[in-house]
Amino acid sequence: MIAGRDYIGVGVGAMVFNAAGQVFLAQRGPQAKNERGCWEFPGGSVEYGETLTAAIIREFREEYDMEIEVVELLHVADHILPEERQHWVSPTFIARYVGGVPRITEPTKCTAIGWFDLLALPQPLSVVTLEDVRVYLAKNN
Repeated sequence: MIAGRDYIGVGVGAMVFNAAGQVFLAQRGPQAKNERGCWEFPGGSVEYGETLTAAIIREFREEYDMEIEVVELLHVADHILPEERQHWVSPTFIARYVGGVPRITEPTKCTAIGWFDLLALPQPLSVVTLEDVRVYLAKNN
C-alpha cells in the first residue's frame, strides 16, 4: 500500500524563516513522489505514532541538517494531484531556523535549496506552496 495513492497520505511542511525574514525553499528532485522540479516549503510524510510537529522537525534534520522551532500551524490543505492519482492532507507550520548549516542530504529528492524573500520566490512553486503563500499573505497583510 502506498500513501497518497492507495489511501490518503499525511505530508507535513513548514515555512521556515531566518533572522533576515527570508524563507527556506527546496527544489523537488527527479525521484520526488510528485511535482518534480517545483520549489516548495519542505516537509515529508508523517510516520506512524509521530506527531505533526515531531515529523516536520525530523524531516528538516534528516533532509537538510537544520534545526527548526515550530511556532504555529498556518493551515491545512488538501493536496490532490489528479494526473498522478494522489491525495495528501498537508498541514503547514510557521517555523524559525535555529541552527545547523543547511545542506542537501538526499540529492535524488532535492536538487537545490536557498533562502528567498517571500515576494521574490523562484518558480515554479508546488501546489501546496502556492496555497501556503496565499494564506500567509492574507493573514499577515
